[in-house]
Amino acid sequence: MKKTKETIIDAFWQLLEEKPFNKITVQNIVERCHLNRNTFYYHFQDIPNLAEYTVKSWADQIIQNNYEFGSPMTCLVPLIEECNQHKKAFQHLYNSSQKDEFITYMNHVALHIVKMFMKQSSHYVLRSEQEKETLIHFYKCLMIGILIDWLEAQGDYDLKPFVEQIFHLIETTIQAH
Repeated sequence: MKKTKETIIDAFWQLLEEKPFNKITVQNIVERCHLNRNTFYYHFQDIPNLAEYTVKSWADQIIQNNYEFGSPMTCLVPLIEECNQHKKAFQHLYNSSQKDEFITYMNHVALHIVKMFMKQSSHYVLRSEQEKETLIHFYKCLMIGILIDWLEAQGDYDLKPFVEQIFHLIETTIQAH
């Protein structure tokens, strides 16, 4: 049963890479999976439900595979690499009727990733709770802002070098003071 659900999710990612979200039908998915419609509806209520589940699963996998983050940059790298890998799919989700849900969930993902980083970072342990919350909010907003800017630009710039440059500038600015 889990394999069937994963097959549906894989087909959905493939279709998102090929066409806009609102052009994907249950029929497209079941044909790609060689399943019937009832099997799809056994696992998912509809395509928006599938989209939400898919993004949550994707985010959980990133967090699980990269639990030990070393710096703000290493915290962002897995997210950046995944966004680059699924560039078209994310553009299709961002430009769809699911845009608000996509952004809301990406906010939750970014917040979770930053909190995980902060818990493990010895550099931040000595900070006050208010400073920690401020830094968490800053890095979450930075992650989401960068992601939205990249999606608005249709992914026309390489995200990883851009983020690396931002963190280099932040680090050198902090060291200069």
